[in-house]
Amino acid sequence: MKAVLLAAGYGTRLQRDVVSDSSGRFAHLAGTAKPLLPVGRCALISHWVRALSACGSVDGIYVVTNALYHAAFEEWAAHFQNVRILSDQTRSNDQERLGAVACLQLAIKHFKIEDHVVVIGDTLFKEDFSLTKVKERFSDLQAKCEDSCLVLSYQCRDQETHKYGILEVDSDLCVVCMKEKPLPSDTESRRAFQCPCFYVLSKKSLPLLDTFLEEKKEAPIEEKDAPGNFLSWLIPRPVYVHEISGRFDVGNLPSYIECDLFFREKLQDAESFMV
Repeated sequence: MKAVLLAAGYGTRLQRDVVSDSSGRFAHLAGTAKPLLPVGRCALISHWVRALSACGSVDGIYVVTNALYHAAFEEWAAHFQNVRILSDQTRSNDQERLGAVACLQLAIKHFKIEDHVVVIGDTLFKEDFSLTKVKERFSDLQAKCEDSCLVLSYQCRDQETHKYGILEVDSDLCVVCMKEKPLPSDTESRRAFQCPCFYVLSKKSLPLLDTFLEEKKEAPIEEKDAPGNFLSWLIPRPVYVHEISGRFDVGNLPSYIECDLFFREKLQDAESFMV
C-alpha cells in the first residue's frame, strides 16, 4: 500500500488568524504550511509519517504540496528516508489551485502508483484511531470484493448535520448514499463524513480519478476540489465506513491551539499514537 498526503492547500483561514492575532504569541507560524505546523513535539505531518512507518503496511509515502511551500517540504522530508515530495506548481489559492482530487491524480501518475492508496489530509485523529485496524478492515473488505474502498466516519450531534456530508449505510456499513449538509429531519443518520480526508482507495478505483475529472473538467473548482466529491461519485461502487470517535481540527487559530495543547500535555502514548 502507498500513502499520498495532500498538502497543497494554503491554510488561508489559519494564516489570516495568525496575522490578526494581537498577542504576538503565534507570529512564528506566519507563512508556515499547515501540515508543517508544530503540533506537540513535531510537525503535524511528521505524526503521520511516524505512524505510517511504524504500522508496517505502507511502503511509500508521497506528499503533494504547492510551489510556494515546496522548498520547506523538501527541507522537512530530508529527515526521512521514505518520503518523496511533489509540487503541483501552483502559487495561489484563489487563481491557480488544482484541487485535492487533481493533486491526488497528479501523484498517482507522477509516481506511477498501481497499488492501494491511503489518502490523508491535514488533520489528526483522536487516540482511538489505529492505522493497523484500518488496514485489517480494508483487507477484510478486499477479500470480499476488490473494488471496495474505505472512508472514516464519526457520529455528530443532531444540530451539526448541516455542517457535514452525512453517510447513510446498510447493515454491513456499506454506504448507500451521502447527503450534503442535510437538516436533522432529512436523515436518520448522524455519520459525519471525514473531512479533511482519510480514505483507503483500492488500486482498481484509481483509474476512475481520470473519469471523474474528465466529467468535471468544465465544472467550478469547488465541484472537483474536495475529495469528498470523488467519494460521493464513487458510492454506486462499494464504499464502506470505518468508525472513529473524532478528529482534531486545525482550520483556525483557536482549533490549532487546542490541538497543540493536547499533544503537549494530554497525549498518553506518543509512540503508539495512530499506529
